[in-house]
Amino acid sequence: MTISENIHPESNASILSSKEVEHIASLARVRLDHEEIETYRTQLSDILEHFRTLQDIDTEGVVSNDHPTLHEETMRDDQPLQSLDKEKALANAPNRQGDYFRVRSVLE
Repeated sequence: MTISENIHPESNASILSSKEVEHIASLARVRLDHEEIETYRTQLSDILEHFRTLQDIDTEGVVSNDHPTLHEETMRDDQPLQSLDKEKALANAPNRQGDYFRVRSVLE
């Protein structure tokens, strides 16, 4: 039985079993004691119930919005600026070799 099949129509509530919570915990590599399993069973069931409530909302005719705020152009035109001269760029280099930064090899 999957979680989505475990809906009690008479109470209209989604109830996770302790075994399902244990399975979720094992997937997350989290060890839970019996008390924590019961706490999370209740909390996760409440979260699922909130999603069930959202699923029941009639969204017919509602325009889809892929972004919560108005989209404004955030890019700007590239404008060339004066760059640092070599000495300023290398001034705080922990290790340099001539006009270059010296770094440890990353490839073998």
